[in-house]
Amino acid sequence: MNPAWILRTGRLVMTPVGGHDLPHLRALKSDPQVFAVMLGGVRGPAETSAELARDVMAWGNNGFGIWTVKERTGNRFVGIAGLEERPDGRGIALRFALEPDAQGRGLAREAAGAALRFGHGQANLSRIVAVARESNVASLHVLGAIGMIACDSFVQNGYRMVLFESLWP
Repeated sequence: MNPAWILRTGRLVMTPVGGHDLPHLRALKSDPQVFAVMLGGVRGPAETSAELARDVMAWGNNGFGIWTVKERTGNRFVGIAGLEERPDGRGIALRFALEPDAQGRGLAREAAGAALRFGHGQANLSRIVAVARESNVASLHVLGAIGMIACDSFVQNGYRMVLFESLWP
């Protein structure tokens, strides 16, 4: 693993996902409290394994991808954050999801902000998007707090979605 891909913030350590993360990813992605609002919804074990394989390959192919997010103190898994191509062609997207007990403490803002800075500064992405349901107030707040700007909206699977973008430089 490239050491430049490891991110550290005040409270978090973010490392590219790997096979050893599969149990945590299966638990996170099967939790409807977390993944029901994500693109594609709740995942089963086989789908999570396939996504992990794609995510590992993305790091080698693109130099960016999905990180496992852990607390620096205690090294406890709290979620994921990262960058990946949206299947709808809207661009490279910032994604994040945290365990329910890690929510509400500013950790999503910290992880998403680190991923966004990496995307622009190290992966040299000039445009990064993010999409959240209009009703997902917490995610909308995180995206605004890290400097992303709401620029469009659309309907997806019956839900109004808000498209954010960050342009650099």
